[in-house]
Amino acid sequence: MAKTSSIEKNKHRMHLAAAHAEKRAALKALVMDREAPVEERFEATLKLAQLPRNGAKVRIRLRCELTGRPRGNYRKFQLSRNKLRDLASSGQIPGLVKASW
Repeated sequence: MAKTSSIEKNKHRMHLAAAHAEKRAALKALVMDREAPVEERFEATLKLAQLPRNGAKVRIRLRCELTGRPRGNYRKFQLSRNKLRDLASSGQIPGLVKASW
């Protein structure tokens, strides 16, 4: 089980990313617009830098829903490899079977 503080920090990042997504997207579009005046683009860059760092989507870490493990996760199931194997072996995940060839 992961530290509770790490899990809560990640939840806080998700909340901030959702709250600032539209504002961040608008500013990034303005920064990348080559047709806009240089002064506007620079002001947009400064405003983007003033937004909270944890509001960026790339700072969210994919964690296991059951254990909070940060590594070895499957996006489709949102589970770590350990828990996915346990649940699959006990038949808890529909349609998932152990490979045999």
